[in-house]
Amino acid sequence: MTEPTPGPRPRAALAMSPDVASAVLDPESRAALDALCDVAPAVLDTFTTPAARAVLADTELLVTGWGCPPLDHDVLRAAPRLRAVVHTAGSVRGHVTDACWDRGIEVSSAAAANAVPVAEYTLAMILLTGKRVLESAREYRAARARADWLHTPRTVGNHRRTVGILSASLIGRRVIDLLRPHDVDVLLHDPYVDEAEAARLGVRSVPLAELFRLSDTVSVHTPLLPETRGLVSRDLIGSMKPGSVLINTARGAVVDQDALTDAALAGRVRAVLDVTEPEVLPRDHPLWDCEHVLITPHLAGSQGNEWRRLADTAVLEVARWASGEGFQHPVRRERLAFLA
Repeated sequence: MTEPTPGPRPRAALAMSPDVASAVLDPESRAALDALCDVAPAVLDTFTTPAARAVLADTELLVTGWGCPPLDHDVLRAAPRLRAVVHTAGSVRGHVTDACWDRGIEVSSAAAANAVPVAEYTLAMILLTGKRVLESAREYRAARARADWLHTPRTVGNHRRTVGILSASLIGRRVIDLLRPHDVDVLLHDPYVDEAEAARLGVRSVPLAELFRLSDTVSVHTPLLPETRGLVSRDLIGSMKPGSVLINTARGAVVDQDALTDAALAGRVRAVLDVTEPEVLPRDHPLWDCEHVLITPHLAGSQGNEWRRLADTAVLEVARWASGEGFQHPVRRERLAFLA
């Protein structure tokens, strides 16, 4: 008996900046993609050139990444065979447009993989700020002598600390999971999570104002949408406990940054900001030199060896799609508002 002849391999293309392709898709990952699909040799960071249009004409699958241009009606007209998009990062809002959903293109994202380092960063910052590690290290360096540890304030430490999670997004849920082994009380505000689901998550669901009033640390994981811009308002920041911490790894514009600046400069609250508005603050912005604020350069998401997790996730999704299994991490149009 002769073996069945395998069908033609799907035609694929990479759509992202060339630098991103080199960083995220190492040679082993590229070889894995090449084993699954006929991948066009060029990396597309534009869809407007004749060469790009020639690639799009035959492409059935796009593997996208940071720097992918929007897939609008004009692009889709040039890609009549396109049936699926596999994104090697988190949010697809920047390039998957309504035109894609209208045409029924299947979409997958590595958001679950990218959630892992963000949640790890958040857990680390919750614990470090609870212990006031940064302040203690700074004081120790200045004094070159140890303070009287028996007079440590009762506000220092993580025993029964109350942590408020703003939004049960992929990242928010992962943070909740990582907090389970620790002796902290976890509150959650998410209007789409009812009490029964909150109980399954092992948290207590509370109104937004109560989350900020009761928490020693508030960690922001809500997506940036028109209705969430400035959601963490001056009133909410003003209601936080003296010395409490605001951690933001979501989007800078979710927080009223002027209000946070005022509260931090006054020494009322502390903050850990992996994101700001704008993404890089002006050089003379007062938050840079505020001793109560730690600003990091949007590093909570996947970097360095963590890119391999994104690549592995994307390759597995391509393999599932090419074999007809369907995506393990599909992105649904109706769920976009729930994805941070």
